[in-house]
Amino acid sequence: MLAQQLINFESLVPFAVFAMFAAGVWWLLDFLAERNNRAVQRLDELKDPLAHRQRQESGSSRTGDRMAKMLEKATPALAAPLTPKNEGEVSKLRSKLITAGFRGDAAPSIFLGLKFAGLVGGFFVGGSFALATYGLTQKALVVSTFTAGALFYLPELVVAVITMKRKEAIFLGLPDALDLMVVCVEAGLALDQAMRKVSEEMKHTSPIIAEEFGLANLQVQMGRPRAEVLHELGTRTAVDDVRSLAAILIQADKLGASIAQALRVQSDSMRTRRRQLAEEKAAKTAVKLIFPLVIFIFPGIFVVLVGPAAITMVRQMFPMMSGG
Repeated sequence: MLAQQLINFESLVPFAVFAMFAAGVWWLLDFLAERNNRAVQRLDELKDPLAHRQRQESGSSRTGDRMAKMLEKATPALAAPLTPKNEGEVSKLRSKLITAGFRGDAAPSIFLGLKFAGLVGGFFVGGSFALATYGLTQKALVVSTFTAGALFYLPELVVAVITMKRKEAIFLGLPDALDLMVVCVEAGLALDQAMRKVSEEMKHTSPIIAEEFGLANLQVQMGRPRAEVLHELGTRTAVDDVRSLAAILIQADKLGASIAQALRVQSDSMRTRRRQLAEEKAAKTAVKLIFPLVIFIFPGIFVVLVGPAAITMVRQMFPMMSGG
């Protein structure tokens, strides 16, 4: 009975693969059918560039809104098996997503839903191909399990990469933002107005810093204490330089010290640290070059230099040594 059920299950695998392939082809054809001809798009763009750009932006925003609504509706049910049970784990997950730039209320449920969907989809897809390739064997089980695990941890990897990129962008753009804040404060602006000016001026050069400063300024305008907002700014970005900047500004605000001087000192220290990191990477270059030199370059040089001598020895010295 069990063998018959397994045979029936194996016979259903090609139909499942065909259904997935047909669904993918249908989605691709539907996507291509919705797109206009390139000539028509070019004519619309030349006729009214501003209206064409606005239609493109509104269309992309509507598509993004539809996708976001679909994810928000579908992911709570998928995220239910992985939802943390205590508040500590929920807070830790939310902090990790906020550090990556995902501040929405539905971000944790979407993240967990994508992980669960990757687990189920990976097990189904990997299991289907493994059964079709290897049959009902232990290797097929290993392949399906590995595929499911890889897709399960894929959202974690994506969030980690996004977080690393955001931290690097903040670290590289923060000294310029501090220089602009120093200029604004010395010109007579308050710290809140200086932060708003930085968020406006650096919107194109450092959009992440502009977004973080703009959010902090908005929270201050809503009535939250400045010390609390600055502390949350350092915690939200998870960058040591921003945390030290927040601590210095809070201390200067409490003691009544010069904010411009504190910002100037902090900017100089950040630039010094960046220069030291660049010198450290330059010093490590010689050590890192050893491995490619030994593995790839030295064998080629050895063959070019020693090869002719070795051929001469084989052709002349060995016959002489053997008495030829």
